[in-house]
Formats: sequence, C-alpha cells, structure tokens
Amino acid sequence: MTTYATADLCDRFGAQAQVCRAPLRPYGRHRAAQGLIDCLQCCEDAASLRTQLARPGNGRILVVDGGASLRVALLGDRMARMAIDNGWGGVVINGAVRDVGHLQSMDVAVWALGHVPLRADAPERGRSGVEVSFGQAVFRPGDFICLDQDGVVVLSQALLNGFAI
Repeated sequence: MTTYATADLCDRFGAQAQVCRAPLRPYGRHRAAQGLIDCLQCCEDAASLRTQLARPGNGRILVVDGGASLRVALLGDRMARMAIDNGWGGVVINGAVRDVGHLQSMDVAVWALGHVPLRADAPERGRSGVEVSFGQAVFRPGDFICLDQDGVVVLSQALLNGFAI
C-alpha cells in the first residue's frame, strides 16, 4: 500500500479532497493512518462502539460520530486493544476518549476531539454502516481517509477509481 500525506492529497485533488475541520487530535502511538472508511453513529454509547470493534476491521478506519460530546469517553485502552486485535487500522471519534497515557503507548491510530475520564455507559443504540458528517466533511463507508499531523482528508469512492491505495 502506498502511503500518502494529507497535504499531498489536497494538492493533487484540490477542492475534491474533503478536509475535516473538527479539531481532532491524535491519542494513539500511530500519528498517521489511512484506509477505507467504516462508519458508526453513537452519541455517548460505548456499547455500540465495542460491538463494532469486535468485528474484523480488515485495516479499515472506523469513523465514529459521537455527537461531539466531551461529557463521557467512548473509547479507552481496552477498546483500543480490541481494535488492534481485530485488525482495525484506526479509530476517528467525534467525541472523547480516556486512558490517554495507555493510548499513547498502543500501536493504534486514535484521533478524537478530546478526553475525559468518565466512561460512557448508555445502552446500545448506535447505527453502523451509515454516512456520518462532522467538521464540514462527509464520511461514507468505502471512502478513503488519510490522517496525519496536518489533519484529516477524505476522498470519495468516485475519486478512488484509478487511484492506487
């Protein structure tokens, strides 16, 4: 797999490359990741995220719309371990994480809006495989995402035709 930088993708695709404007920050050891997107919508619902991460990731990046809630954390070190063990390429969360010290030492890309020590415990009610949007970007299952220290860039499936990923 060829490795891309977000700035290079923006130069190559211009306005067709969607830039996520949400102030996401890296929390895992991996400060860059790329892959095909899978999506989950679950506000303050860690149970839905746990269910999704228990499935084979096949190198995909899970984009989670947590409603930008910083009230409770959707992901901590145990779920990050689950993501690694099940082959997820990374997790991007429009919401909060916890266990920051542990996440920093784990071989996974985890990007989120912020962190808080309180665990989410809402009942499972999330929706997987759906289009989500935040930060002026639209994330669809099967689209391509690239994250690095410059930010987060999304390329639609239509742009991927003839583009080596």
